[in-house]
Amino acid sequence: MSAAVTTPARAASGRTASIVSALRRSGWTLSLLGILAVLVAITKAIQPTFGAAGIQGLAISVMPLALASVAQAIAVISRGIDLSVGSMMALTSVVSASLMEDRGEGFAVAVVIGVLVLGLVLGAINGTLIVVTRVPDIVVTLAMLFVWAGCALLVMETPGGASAQWLRGLTLGPLVNEWIPKAAVVMLLVVAIVWIPIRRSRLGLSMYAIGSDPLAAFRSGVSVGRTKILAYALTGLFSAFGGLSLTATTGIATPVPGPYTLMSVAAVVLGGVSLSGGRGGVFGPIVAVVILSLLRTIMTFLNVNTNLATVVQGGILVGVVMVGSLIQLRRKRG
Repeated sequence: MSAAVTTPARAASGRTASIVSALRRSGWTLSLLGILAVLVAITKAIQPTFGAAGIQGLAISVMPLALASVAQAIAVISRGIDLSVGSMMALTSVVSASLMEDRGEGFAVAVVIGVLVLGLVLGAINGTLIVVTRVPDIVVTLAMLFVWAGCALLVMETPGGASAQWLRGLTLGPLVNEWIPKAAVVMLLVVAIVWIPIRRSRLGLSMYAIGSDPLAAFRSGVSVGRTKILAYALTGLFSAFGGLSLTATTGIATPVPGPYTLMSVAAVVLGGVSLSGGRGGVFGPIVAVVILSLLRTIMTFLNVNTNLATVVQGGILVGVVMVGSLIQLRRKRG
């Protein structure tokens, strides 16, 4: 009788412990969501006309950067960094826009698939060079930034090209309700469908393992080199998604890389991903992108100088890095 009573109690205790553990792991992201809610309320108070149209415009504007931040987060989780994310986005964008121009809607499907494969290849090249040469990630990807940017200019010297109507339709306008932007839904679905299965797979565990301690991961049987290459291939894949989103949301392509590389690093830091690797996720950086965009929007409504807005963003990131460092020190001491 006592065993029958004890077993459900232990099960309930185990469920409670798992819930508490999950909340602790997601604590940073939940805090960011709270900050985001406060910023939305502040934006509404400053600009009462900010409504469904404003939410849709915000979702469209942050979509490319959000995908770039996911790409960067994967590289950082694997104890690396990719400074060529912006260039890969530009290259995949111009390739897609140039091939879709004056072509049928069906042909655009093949273009999208081909561009995603191109992104995988670009990322795999970055990872292979890092593994084979053993040159630090930051140096290799800095060099590849110029290589991919040059390739983008070879494909298209000036802004141009076009996007298929069905691709633009995936990102523009509301879905079901005017408060639900298509851009946000599509972006979250892409990230969830690709990242969640990988995160729970052997590859995902290996990425976190080499991010935490490459030597310990190697001794545990993890192929560090192969995992590194696959991680950068995924970074290239999400960069390609970002490039396609640029083509879809603007209708054309621009060969000159935007500020996506540095902004993606900023979003990764604010999103709770440890720059030393092995800790964090991809959804925190997405929320961080929206927060950074809303901060700039609020300052625009307040007629704050744009240069000062950049200073404020930088100050926030410095504060976040300091707080993160203090948390890591406390964990090590504990």
